[in-house]
Amino acid sequence: MENRERYKRIIMFLSSVVIVAIETALFAYIWYNFYLSKEVIGRLFVRGNQVVIGLYVLMLYFFYKIYGGFKVGYLRVFEVIYSQILSVVCVNFITYLQLCLIGRWRLGEHLTPMLAMTGIDLIIVVIWVVGMRFVYTRLYPPRQMLMVYGEHNPGDLRSKLETREDKYAIKEMVPISLGLDAIKEKICGYKAVVIGDIPSHERNVLLKYCFEKDIRCYSIPKLSDIMLRNADDIHLFDTTLLLSRNLRLTAEQLFCKRLVDIVFSLLMLVIASPFMLVIALAIKLYDGGPVLYKQPRLTRDKQIFMILKFRSMKMDSEVKGAQLAKKEDDRITPVGKIIRRIHFDELPQIFNILKGDMSLVGPRPERPEIAAVYCEKIPEFDYRLKVKAGLTGYAQVYGKYNTTPYDKLKLDLTYIETYSLKLDVKLLMLTFKILFQKENTEGVEAWQKTAGQEKEEEDRK
Repeated sequence: MENRERYKRIIMFLSSVVIVAIETALFAYIWYNFYLSKEVIGRLFVRGNQVVIGLYVLMLYFFYKIYGGFKVGYLRVFEVIYSQILSVVCVNFITYLQLCLIGRWRLGEHLTPMLAMTGIDLIIVVIWVVGMRFVYTRLYPPRQMLMVYGEHNPGDLRSKLETREDKYAIKEMVPISLGLDAIKEKICGYKAVVIGDIPSHERNVLLKYCFEKDIRCYSIPKLSDIMLRNADDIHLFDTTLLLSRNLRLTAEQLFCKRLVDIVFSLLMLVIASPFMLVIALAIKLYDGGPVLYKQPRLTRDKQIFMILKFRSMKMDSEVKGAQLAKKEDDRITPVGKIIRRIHFDELPQIFNILKGDMSLVGPRPERPEIAAVYCEKIPEFDYRLKVKAGLTGYAQVYGKYNTTPYDKLKLDLTYIETYSLKLDVKLLMLTFKILFQKENTEGVEAWQKTAGQEKEEEDRK
């Protein structure tokens, strides 16, 4: 197993080369046999064959890399297939637009070869993903793991890991109260260890022990760990120093971020206008109520603004106070179920972005009263407000609607500490990927208490 583990990256790299090579060869065949002619492209572009094919390869690699099309052993089978299909469709669509410009065609002209190629690509994608998944599971079966936990119930973390039985197999769980020496003995019987939320001293001892024994270790990061992710190495002395500047975005970053917000928002407004008109009409026809829903939310430095959303709930949905939507929430209208599923209820926030209240990318804007309840239990929750709230963001892409506030805080801090324009672009592209993934829009479970419910219970006491 150890020897195979060393060659995992090479195996996955070669498999990635195979799928890109097959799809490139198919495009080259279509290019040379259907598009490269005097009638379709013209003689002037014959010398650019390698450029066209090279661009196709680069786009395939770029989209596969962004959407996770190469992560056969990391993502679920369906997720990899979805990522690959989305990548292929995007690349082929962009390529067709390029050909339209080169050949000066009207949209829809000479489309048949590209559609046929896309259909064959999708068949190849499914065969490749299923085949590679079969090979991967035979070479790398689930790891037998030990979980070490502290005072908090580890059931939630274990449940999450058990959703990926193809990768993780928790065989034993031990409390940190068992003692470090006893836990070390148990660790030696496993190939991997999961360290839950335990005190820093004990965690450091176990991390060093796993490092010494070459045992894979998964651990839940603390807020201080995330704050160090973007620290600079200082080598002025013979003692290593890590510098955390703890600054907000620089003037250049703020300028570039605002410029991107304005340009992309205007573009989105043009594209989304027809959909917004249809949604507004559907909401009005359903119950005659207001189309838009306004609500106070928090943005940078605790400033309050009125967020705009398409109304997705009944008009009397919050007579009992503010609360997050639950799974199968009967307050959501039929129109609301559709637009929430694909996040189109958020489209009016384009106007919030143009006004400057929000950014395209940033932490989710919370209600002041709910944020206040969170801050009582998590004093660091306001750290998220070092940047503007966002239409999409790190927590929105990598988390879910019902992700716990503490986990959302960690995701948002990861974004703040590792911010770059490149990261913003990546998150915007990944947002398009999650539009049709149901788990990202599911409400809280029936057993999960929302901040509003907790506040109501405290008021009663």
